[in-house]
Amino acid sequence: VQLVESGGGLVQAGGSLRLSCAAAGSTNSINRMAWFRQAPGKERDWVATITSGGTTLYAASVKGRFTIARDSAKNALYLQMNSLNPEDTAMYSCAGRLRDYGAFDYWGQGTQVTVAS
Repeated sequence: VQLVESGGGLVQAGGSLRLSCAAAGSTNSINRMAWFRQAPGKERDWVATITSGGTTLYAASVKGRFTIARDSAKNALYLQMNSLNPEDTAMYSCAGRLRDYGAFDYWGQGTQVTVAS
């Protein structure tokens, strides 16, 4: 399975961006997909998860501002990000997991999001 992110860029504080993650390969085996982010000099943080059944989970820092969505027909994952602030600046990566728990099996290369104050 290959994952490729797109949609990152530079945005002013308060603005919005929509990230996409295109999946190729044996995607039917993927149970859960998620977005992670890593700011310079910091550890990678979990942002949001969506299950194969459509259940969504969010980190407290983005809940109410970000929305994760999955289009199985298009083998795509999305992250709609609203009310962005400079603390959201990071490299955003999508990931896929075969099981309900454990480490993620597949990772994309990431797309950079920069929020200017």
